Amino acid sequence: MNDKVKLVEVGPRDGLQNEPGLVPTAVKIALVERLADCGLSHIEAASFVSPKWVPQMADGHAVLTGIRRRPQVIYSALTPNMHGLEAALTAGADEVAVFTAASESFCRHNIHCSIAESLTRFAPLLALARQHRLRVRGYVSTVLGCPYEGKVSPAAVARVADALYQLGCAEVSLGDTIGIGTPNRARAMLTAVRQHVPIENLAVHFHDTYGQALANIHALLEGGIRIIDSSVAGLGGCPYAPGASGNVATEDLVYLLNGLGMDTGVDLDRLVDTGRWISQQLGRHNGSKVGLAWPK
Repeated sequence: MNDKVKLVEVGPRDGLQNEPGLVPTAVKIALVERLADCGLSHIEAASFVSPKWVPQMADGHAVLTGIRRRPQVIYSALTPNMHGLEAALTAGADEVAVFTAASESFCRHNIHCSIAESLTRFAPLLALARQHRLRVRGYVSTVLGCPYEGKVSPAAVARVADALYQLGCAEVSLGDTIGIGTPNRARAMLTAVRQHVPIENLAVHFHDTYGQALANIHALLEGGIRIIDSSVAGLGGCPYAPGASGNVATEDLVYLLNGLGMDTGVDLDRLVDTGRWISQQLGRHNGSKVGLAWPK
């Protein structure tokens, strides 16, 4: 495994959106800039969802317009509907993302519609994005388990991933939202999905609730995955999985990839410093094992 891996840093969005106290806009801007300085080339910096549902993300425009942009970095935003896409365009997002789920119950609880309805809503959004030559990413939640339905079949994941790809999503990210998966289940899921979506258009997004994220990622690296979502300091969590830890920590992921001889382009020393800094800013425990062990 000596080839290049693309890391999608989701800490500023997925990592912060569940923080109990409002994070100052200046801290969010500083976090995005620090992550870019570490060498991360794709950063999900904002979310244009209703402030009623996610008040933490209400300052998306201020974040995207306030950051000092690096020319080779993609700054993306989550956009669940047309209003969100229009706001992202105004703020200058380089890429946008839509999200649905592989289980009906989670989809209805999370975005208040069925899977089919969510896909119907995305069609005009992708059409407008194409007009603006804006790349769209699609998220599929609960690919290895649902808090309401239990196990989710690989075939169900494949159907939703295929639908997003056919709609025009350039990349489909497969998310173990409640972090319940294990390597064999992850392999079976990927085997089903890659029959419909090319492996180079697939990403994985693992939460570390049961401590299996790195094991699952390693298994899918062997299966050809080369795009991985992660969150600095393991920021994040899931309101549908009480006690759930956040996303796989970017520091831990980079340490693994370095050990495999794979190229990330990320400065691990700077990344560890950034993880420690944001943990201090938020007054929370650093969720990265590498961040805790790395020499100061």
